[in-house]
Amino acid sequence: MNATEIDRLVTNLFSEDTTSPLGEVGLQLLSKHYEPGTDTADARMMVINQRTAVDTTSGATLTDRTTDAQVAVRDLAESRDSAHDHAIFGHGYMTIEETNSMADSFAIIGPLTLLFVLGTLLFAYRDLLDITLGFFGIFLVLLWTFGFMGWAGMTFNQMMIAVPVLLIGLSIDYSIHIVMRYREEQAEDNRSIRDAMRHSVSKVGVALALVTATTAIGFLTNVTSSLPAVQNFGIVSAVGIVSALVIFGAFIPALKIELDSLLERFGFEREKRAVGTDKSRLNWLLMLGVRAARRAPLVVLLTIVLVSAGSAYAGTQVGSSFSEEQFIADDPPEWTESLPDSLAPSNYTVKENLHYIQSNFQSPEKQTTVLIEGAVTTPKTLKQLNKTREKATQSETTYVGPGGEPAVHTPLSLAHQVAHRNKTVNKTLRAADIDNDGVPDRNITAVYDSLFGAAPDQASQLLYRDDGEYKAIRMSISVGGTHAPSHVASETKTIATAAEHDGVTVTVTGGPVVDKELMERVTATVTESLALTIGLVFLLLLVAFRLSGRRATLGGLTLIPTLLSVSWIVGTMYLLDIPFSFTTAVIGSISIGLGIDYAIHITERYSHELTQHSTPWEALTKTVEGTGGALLSSAVTTASGFGVLAFTFLPGLRQFGVITALSIVYAFIASVLVLPSLLILWTQAVGEDLPAGKNNPVEKTTTND
Repeated sequence: MNATEIDRLVTNLFSEDTTSPLGEVGLQLLSKHYEPGTDTADARMMVINQRTAVDTTSGATLTDRTTDAQVAVRDLAESRDSAHDHAIFGHGYMTIEETNSMADSFAIIGPLTLLFVLGTLLFAYRDLLDITLGFFGIFLVLLWTFGFMGWAGMTFNQMMIAVPVLLIGLSIDYSIHIVMRYREEQAEDNRSIRDAMRHSVSKVGVALALVTATTAIGFLTNVTSSLPAVQNFGIVSAVGIVSALVIFGAFIPALKIELDSLLERFGFEREKRAVGTDKSRLNWLLMLGVRAARRAPLVVLLTIVLVSAGSAYAGTQVGSSFSEEQFIADDPPEWTESLPDSLAPSNYTVKENLHYIQSNFQSPEKQTTVLIEGAVTTPKTLKQLNKTREKATQSETTYVGPGGEPAVHTPLSLAHQVAHRNKTVNKTLRAADIDNDGVPDRNITAVYDSLFGAAPDQASQLLYRDDGEYKAIRMSISVGGTHAPSHVASETKTIATAAEHDGVTVTVTGGPVVDKELMERVTATVTESLALTIGLVFLLLLVAFRLSGRRATLGGLTLIPTLLSVSWIVGTMYLLDIPFSFTTAVIGSISIGLGIDYAIHITERYSHELTQHSTPWEALTKTVEGTGGALLSSAVTTASGFGVLAFTFLPGLRQFGVITALSIVYAFIASVLVLPSLLILWTQAVGEDLPAGKNNPVEKTTTND
């Protein structure tokens, strides 16, 4: 360009008159603090568009070439202009930081998980061989699961980070129950190693099979979700759960028989006491639920029901959130600065840069549209459109750019802008405006035609015509990037009501509106998967208990403590202000799938002990003493495994870890404190129909026993 051309370009871009097409574009690339007509600004923006074969709107991963190009742009900016600060944002940078943050998170939570697992196994087993077998079984479960992911061609994403934690906790659960029952069998009847293992697997195996089926169902119900990441998470988790049953229900017991037998031949004593069976303070704590059931089971249940009802009501107030910030790493906390270099996380800048851009610039992604179809060439449509624009300019969610002008665009506002520089449009617009109120009263088609003739590119963004006939117009509203999508969508729908009248159809769309629809889909996923999980697990328990020769009502009773714990967890989400999101959408089905584990083990053991003891109290005491310690060890391990996710740098994953850990704690509490009262009341109700005990028939008992 020569000097004259440059002067003309600069004048169009930065003059006080911002009505030209270039002036409007220029304002979009300058901070909202810029004063039109001046030659300084606190920030300016460059937008680079890339062509890619991948449809990024469907959630597909960017290609390496696209991501590398964005990195190259960053390097160019930093190398060519080191005198200014740069805030760089792009989906390629998001992908890189997501990968780095997952690796950094693994580097921290991996050792923590290992520490918790080792500590739990040391507490529960106090035996080097059993600890080694536990770790070996966990390795095989993870190997099978990730091998399946490789064969199925599934991508490892943020949600998949929770899979190994889940499988580690569940594997330890299976291992502890098998080993503790094996130790009980050895101690009680002085059986041989092979007989003790055979009896323990035969007695615990039914419970483990039920646990596997119910837990797998809880995760598989996520395939009903419309979100591919959630579907894959459910499938992979179910495969891992079944793998854990095969390995810890068959392979590890067989291997333990051989190794224990070998060690005994060399003179090593292999009999160990099961945790929780001795008269210790731990045993006293585990028996709290039994003592409460003996004194006042109805009072226990009434209190729990009232608390659960209040918690469930609070859970109905939990909102939903679909925000890309859930998947963007936070800045590492200060305590990470003291970590060794090998564990020190990277610096994450994407979230900070995104906040800056959304707070200071007009973003094309943060835009809503009011689409009007039908009779769009009538004066009434334009008058209603003008009222709609006035409402939009007064909305708190509308972005206000440099000069204090709200970023709202309609065919009418564009016509007035073009009329300032085009005589034909100006003449046509004035001739159509009889009452001089700025809104054409006749010849609307002629106004549109003149607008297309003078500014075809801009007109085509706001007007749609087919074979010369105008069929639709749109009003675009740029919104502030810091507003919640649900609020923006609701505000835009309220604004759009001003455009409604006979002869037209009004539709609201745009990025924030789509995000709100996604939130509703997330909420629907929570409700549907939870309802499906409850229904399938309930039917499975009824059938399983009936086929095993026991009353089907005992199977239905087993589900109640887990349902109570689900109400507690949604109430906790309300108290902690944690919304339903892509990462927490599966919490309902997970709570059922994992929580039912504890109740099944208690109920299964109780139904067996009823046939071995003369009173329900003896059976219940033996149940909690024998199974409670194993359940506690399992709950501590699994909850700790998920709890360490609180140390990740990804907000969504942190919330998922905390909520899942709490759901496991609640399920354990419900099983050892609430379920005993339910079992006693059930026994009192159907005691005459129960099988005879070892010495006397089971009698109905009272709370004064």
